[in-house]
Amino acid sequence: MDIKELFLNFNKEDFFTKINLHIHSNFSDGEQEFDSLVEQAKKLNMKYIAITDHNCILGHKQTKYKNDSILIKGVEFDCIYKMSLLHILGYGIDIENEKINNLCAKNEKEQKNDLIRLFKSRHPKKVIEAIHDAGGIAVLAHPCCCNVFNLDNFVSHLVDFGLDGIEVYYPYDRFRGIVKFSSRKLPFKLAEKYNLIKTGGSDEHGKLG
Repeated sequence: MDIKELFLNFNKEDFFTKINLHIHSNFSDGEQEFDSLVEQAKKLNMKYIAITDHNCILGHKQTKYKNDSILIKGVEFDCIYKMSLLHILGYGIDIENEKINNLCAKNEKEQKNDLIRLFKSRHPKKVIEAIHDAGGIAVLAHPCCCNVFNLDNFVSHLVDFGLDGIEVYYPYDRFRGIVKFSSRKLPFKLAEKYNLIKTGGSDEHGKLG
């Protein structure tokens, strides 16, 4: 089963309990060690997790759980388009892919420092193309946080670039309530309108559970 088929089999009820596709380790701006997060997920009897460090796949390269079925290979790239900041999640990628590795951070500050990450932001078209070249799918993270007047129009441009999915299950109240620019209902509507895969995750930066 490929990554797209797998994601299409996920149910709304699975997210945050059995499935969490948006987690950060201390390879980027998270607090927990990469392998510790996998072990926490196992203790919680989770089915799948994706650790999606900012502009970084070093955790996936170094983990002892590289071939464990619970762990989906992922990354979160900082992007900018039409003066708006956005994050593109890549799932099911080949971590040895040259294009993906060329897009990744060249030093620790580009993984952890918000200001430096901002100035090193990538174009989403290039990111989506690299994710596809690496055999993965590209998903727009926390879409309600994109600082745009018309999210529908914004997403339509990303779809033209090849966007595969949109993060519809996300704890805005917990993390991003003060920087939410669109109704949380809108991503569901856009997923249906543009036939996008629906994903979700807690954007966890600490311990799981």
